[in-house]
Amino acid sequence: MATGSAAGKAILLGEHAVVYGRPAIAVPLSDLRATAEVCAAAGGDGVCIRALDLGKEYDLAERYADPAAEALQATVRNALAYLGVDATAGGLAITVRSRIPVARGLGSGTAVATAVVRALAQHHGRQLPAPVVSDLVFRTEVILHGAPSGVDNTVVAYERPVWFRRGRAPELLALDGDALVLAIADTGVPANTREAVAAVGARHAADPEGIEARFDAIGALAEAGRAALRGGDMARLGDLMTQNHEHLRALGVSTPALDGIVGAALAAGALGAKLSGGGRGGCAIALTTTTTRDAVAAAMGAAGAVQVHVTEVHTGGARCGVPPPTARIGAPC
Repeated sequence: MATGSAAGKAILLGEHAVVYGRPAIAVPLSDLRATAEVCAAAGGDGVCIRALDLGKEYDLAERYADPAAEALQATVRNALAYLGVDATAGGLAITVRSRIPVARGLGSGTAVATAVVRALAQHHGRQLPAPVVSDLVFRTEVILHGAPSGVDNTVVAYERPVWFRRGRAPELLALDGDALVLAIADTGVPANTREAVAAVGARHAADPEGIEARFDAIGALAEAGRAALRGGDMARLGDLMTQNHEHLRALGVSTPALDGIVGAALAAGALGAKLSGGGRGGCAIALTTTTTRDAVAAAMGAAGAVQVHVTEVHTGGARCGVPPPTARIGAPC
């Protein structure tokens, strides 16, 4: 058996504007992970994909009226094609699990696809570099989200905080200070990134000059955020996140639930807070300190979050992120 693993992600600054060429900063959530296991199938015929968290099982050769099936099947086909393996040869069982909440803007689909690519590569005796994994998973992102920026597959594949701008090589971010302490609050409302991106696109088409100015402002916040991270200025980073939320509200992708959770986090002492991801549901994130994390998390829960996850993102040197685990090849399935 071969295994692959991948982290979730959160966007600190720049969502939506990044689709239109502005920069964004994203971080991995290394303690929220998806895993995939690959082994030879009994009987040696066909490729079976078991999505345990969805309670679904898909045959690679069949067609399903299910976006999750389409994304998983495309991921497997693209990975096998890159590896030079005939997908019709079959004989594989792929099992997928994830601790990342689905449709919450935390990169669940991206992490699952990344884990599958890594597991398939290891099953066939390969270890693919991060840029290749990112490129393969971007093809899945297109299926999941329609017009993705590329930031999700980049941060998940590298599992490092990244400064990302479409069409440019990603910059891995590091600082010598303490970890980022994030409280991630789930509204309980599924977020559809494809629909959110389309809604912003409609606003852009109706008012290109005004929306471009808004994108410029969001891009400037991401530029300033990169400097704040480099300097270890968490107070500045938090303020930039809060400003970013106001721009996202103006773009129409926040909700009363998200606004309420953001406001509660700030009132409880968060350095900054905002929605993270496409919006119109999903999650809000707050930048806290080790002394305020519990109070902020409690306030977000009291404001209506169905679940609050507190995590640390390490952004310097060897502490930065968690490398993809070494696959185990040849163990019994």
